[in-house]
Amino acid sequence: MADLRIGIDVGGTNTDAVVLDAGGRVIAKAKRPTTSDVTGGLRAALDAVLAQVGDRTGVSRVMLGTTHATNAILERRGLGRVAVLRLGAPATTAVPPLSDWPAELRKAVSAGEAIVPGGHYVDGREISPLDLGAVRRFLDGVQADAVAVTSVFSPAGGEHEQAVEELVRAEYGLPVSMSHEIGSLGLLERENATVLNAALYGVAAHVTGALVTALAERGLGARPYLAQNDGTLMTLEHAARLPVSTIGSGPANSLRGAAYLSGVADAVVVDVGGTSTDLGVLAGGFPRESAAAVEIGGVLTNFRMPDILAIALGGGTVVRGGGVGPDSVGYRIAQEALVFGGATATMTDAAVAAGRIPPGAEGWRERLRAAILALGTGGQDPREHTPGEVGDMSERIGDILESAVTLSDEMVIDAVDRMTLGRADRPLVAVGGGAFLLPDHIPGVSRVIRPEHAEVANAVGAAIALASGRVDTILPAGESRSQAIESAKEEARARAVAAGADPSGVEIVDLLEVPLSYLSEPAVRVHVKAAGPLAR
Repeated sequence: MADLRIGIDVGGTNTDAVVLDAGGRVIAKAKRPTTSDVTGGLRAALDAVLAQVGDRTGVSRVMLGTTHATNAILERRGLGRVAVLRLGAPATTAVPPLSDWPAELRKAVSAGEAIVPGGHYVDGREISPLDLGAVRRFLDGVQADAVAVTSVFSPAGGEHEQAVEELVRAEYGLPVSMSHEIGSLGLLERENATVLNAALYGVAAHVTGALVTALAERGLGARPYLAQNDGTLMTLEHAARLPVSTIGSGPANSLRGAAYLSGVADAVVVDVGGTSTDLGVLAGGFPRESAAAVEIGGVLTNFRMPDILAIALGGGTVVRGGGVGPDSVGYRIAQEALVFGGATATMTDAAVAAGRIPPGAEGWRERLRAAILALGTGGQDPREHTPGEVGDMSERIGDILESAVTLSDEMVIDAVDRMTLGRADRPLVAVGGGAFLLPDHIPGVSRVIRPEHAEVANAVGAAIALASGRVDTILPAGESRSQAIESAKEEARARAVAAGADPSGVEIVDLLEVPLSYLSEPAVRVHVKAAGPLAR
């Protein structure tokens, strides 16, 4: 057996893993509880699928989508100290760096902030010459693990940021996070993303080291990759430089996995988990990206993220007489739900009562009936109550479950309507362990598709992903426009190759031009994305 790929996705409740053969077929899959350190659940899921495969010598690649970076920011744990440097004086001084950050996160991350002369206007002219002396004076006075440098309008010209990087690496030996590699236009949001990226260097080193060690311990010579938040992959070397790109990779993996398993390139995807349901849109087989600024741990950023709508509805969502959720039993569902012998009514119980039963769980209906009878008698012997009393109480519980299904269907229909933007010609692909909660007919979509292996679509998405690169810049709109766009395409291709793509298979998958108004010279904002299969 040769050329096997392993995809692993770390979620909030479960860590999923799959093995795909050379033909792209799922030949092994597993779910294991996510552990607090994340790495334990990863190892358990990896061992589970390797045990199913047997011969592990054919594993050539391992792809990981992980929540390490997200958790580090949310928990303010394991973050590095960052020297925050903005190139823009005398402009931009009215709003200092990190002004809108939560106080505890700023205290954990910032080793000091400075605004020094440098940066460009939108048309490429210098605001002021770059003052490397001021950069040195600032860095001499701080103790930092990394440097984050953000120059005004650097997506249109990153020369000043590159000059600072060369100085810092040569004279201080520190890693440098440059904003033109991370975010798009929008100084403060791009600066925030750049600082978070620098703060995550230590976390990235831990993740990549743990993954390499886990593979070596199991005798795997496979090449490892990490999933990005646009549904593509990058090498560990690339991830070590741009760890912020791993944030939000889970929903992107689910969308890509849904496209692969269903064979549909344009669709609404609904991923139902234990606690929440994520909705996204596939456009050309890739996640539709959010046009709004993305908040992470209380910080606004503008790097790419899939357009995701999350609602508080999952298999473990608690059902009461007054409504559905938003609280959930989460990973405790196997102990607390009625169908598992527990005493808490959940959306899983409501779905089973409505006849929505996942494959292989035909016995759940009888277990639910027994649990409802036990609740109807208060756990006492049914003979101690009249048949009428037992029937009344059981009927009330049944009514609550029936009402919960109606409410949950309304939540899903409303969420789908918000994501489709009026288009009703696309199908809906239902994935995730709780996909059986969804009805077979949903207004606003042409049909509901339930692909095989839908419960591990996120891990499949990691296993089949491409490598990509992108460029977001400002170019002249005159005679030199065509040549400038070709140069942007070449840069996007080069970034895809740097992320791990095979140079011969890289294609331009997205090109967007937006004219800019009120400039002294005509200009356009150009966004280019290139993607291709992984290099062998």
